[in-house]
Amino acid sequence: MNRILITTLFVALGALPLVAQDKDKRLTTPPKHYNLKYFPWDPPATKDAWEARKSVLKEQLLVSQGMWPLPEKVAMNAVIHGKIDRDDYTVEKVFFVSHPGHYVTGNLYRPKGKTGKRPAVLYTHGHWSNARLSTANTWKKDKETGAEATEESSKFFHQAGCAMLARLGCVVFHLDMVGNSDSMQITHRDGFKDVDAQLRLQTFMNLQTWNCVRSVDFLLTIPEVDPTRIGVTGASGGGTQSFVLAAVDDRVAASFPAVMVSTSMQGGCICENTSYLRVGTANIELSALIAPRPLGMTGANDWTVEIEKKGLPELKQIYKMYGAEDKVMAKHLSFPHNYNQPSREVMYDFFNKHLNFGVTGAIKEKPFAPVDPKLLSVYDDKHPLPADAATAVALKRTLTEAQEKQLLAATPKDAASLAAFQKMEHAALRAMMTDQLPAASDIDFVEPGEKVVKAGLNTRSMTISRKGQGEHVKILIVSGKNFDGRGVIWVHPEGITSLWKNEKLVPAAQAIIDKGAGILAVDLFRTGPTGKEERPTTNMTVSKLAYAGYFYGYNRALVAERVHDILTTVALVKSYEKTKTIHLVGFEKAGPWVVLARGLCGDVVSRTAADVNGFRFEQVKDFDDEMMLPGALKYGGLLTLASTIAPNELYLHNAKGAGLATQLTAAYQAAGKADRLQRSDAKSDAVAVVNWLLR
Repeated sequence: MNRILITTLFVALGALPLVAQDKDKRLTTPPKHYNLKYFPWDPPATKDAWEARKSVLKEQLLVSQGMWPLPEKVAMNAVIHGKIDRDDYTVEKVFFVSHPGHYVTGNLYRPKGKTGKRPAVLYTHGHWSNARLSTANTWKKDKETGAEATEESSKFFHQAGCAMLARLGCVVFHLDMVGNSDSMQITHRDGFKDVDAQLRLQTFMNLQTWNCVRSVDFLLTIPEVDPTRIGVTGASGGGTQSFVLAAVDDRVAASFPAVMVSTSMQGGCICENTSYLRVGTANIELSALIAPRPLGMTGANDWTVEIEKKGLPELKQIYKMYGAEDKVMAKHLSFPHNYNQPSREVMYDFFNKHLNFGVTGAIKEKPFAPVDPKLLSVYDDKHPLPADAATAVALKRTLTEAQEKQLLAATPKDAASLAAFQKMEHAALRAMMTDQLPAASDIDFVEPGEKVVKAGLNTRSMTISRKGQGEHVKILIVSGKNFDGRGVIWVHPEGITSLWKNEKLVPAAQAIIDKGAGILAVDLFRTGPTGKEERPTTNMTVSKLAYAGYFYGYNRALVAERVHDILTTVALVKSYEKTKTIHLVGFEKAGPWVVLARGLCGDVVSRTAADVNGFRFEQVKDFDDEMMLPGALKYGGLLTLASTIAPNELYLHNAKGAGLATQLTAAYQAAGKADRLQRSDAKSDAVAVVNWLLR
């Protein structure tokens, strides 16, 4: 139905059985994870639809990377030293500050004998051990298969790519992944796994993405670099860095992720997974964020084997919307997982076309004289690792202080700063819920239910879902004979059963009916009769690397699923043509769920009352806590996120222990509606709460 009206539900449809929540797809389908066989994507049909989706998805990506808002860009204090001469290029050693106490390391390749501004390429590597400083031992096999043309390129294939790009006239920065080669302050895959780090979106992937952003900053300090011709490439985990960097940083003019982007495995390391990154999306759609800037890919006989048939056609649909279908390409090469010479030569041709190298014809890699890896190491007696180099523990403290300082500085003071603050908090909240208020047309009836007169009241039970989601959200509508158009959405941990006691409405519910309003009570996900259903989180066994991002990067948190159901319910009530106003009330531990949901309702809901239950996200100490919500503390916690509700009326009670409401209060003051926010440390009687809602 395009428009579902509650009035139609009171038409005599005959008795229909209710569907229990235990058939909800969220309970019957295993959680998603990075190694599913297939992540299909059906692109939007129009450019306008894609642009709308792109805006939301870009914010979700930035939130997932800890870059909403951008962290402060501190002085890099770059050190460039130890120039090594080759026939037509030089290699230098580099280290610079990314975050205070954290250093990016790598080698800078520059062409010789070139004039004018030059294109630049950021070269990221994947999970090759000690990659920038390593040698391989696969020459015999590479020679037989045609993977490499020389023993030198086989042993030093990362160097080979950087050297050839330099010979083609590019400035190249070959940086280390965190915990690889000279970047040894933090061990790869260690650190940032604890609950507090996740609550602040301090993750290994976020650190690595920020290092790439700062590497672009570094390239732009090189005088000969053309800021309009910056590319990024890398294979495997370096491919992940390549498409994510290009998606978050518009300064990247062209991206070439090798053997990574596919509709299959999404990236298996913690440096490729972080909360919210792929909830409701996957690598193909994330790569589409780069459009219409050029995007090139290679596939191999691995999870990328079908890239030309699955992934590329969908990307071409998006690029065609911009008249740029020729700016996206993918080529499968029949080799194992690699960044070998045939793959690199596809990359050279791609960048030649889109970064304007000016070379005619297909490019073949030339033999080169590699540099001994020992000579490429950036630290030596004259250039030691700086004394302030931080461990993961120390860096987390630094990042927390920076987040809190940035949040405090954003405290609204007037209309303009309020708009900016609410935009930041709203986008963060939308990303953390991975949801927004749906349209009426997005609501499906799983079972319309039946009208029953109970204790002189009109009641109807029904089960609803979002279209295509397979959810089973049970709701109960209760109204008297004198319904006046005011609807109260009743949210309680015990769900619908909380309305009744001894076959009669509880006093607060009866007060709603007596005042002429109607009630819509809801069994949110895993509340009511199915409230004790198991829900796996970090206990998943899809990887030997236990890490919360493997769950929260693909699935909503439990609290977000409950918010999702509240938003579904709000949309349903809004669709009722006789609804004049909607009020929202949350009881006991459901109060925080209601606050989070209300922040995404705009002006649809009039008044909101919630039992804060003394809750603070600092209380969450376990990934299996039902209130675990990655990023919640980065954005100030429950009361700060509630700032998105201003200037609509809000009553928070039982707030003792819930922390300061400095920014929430400031938001209402900045809106000129301080009287619309009420807070009480004491728990209010339920009838008193209803009287406030319907006064």
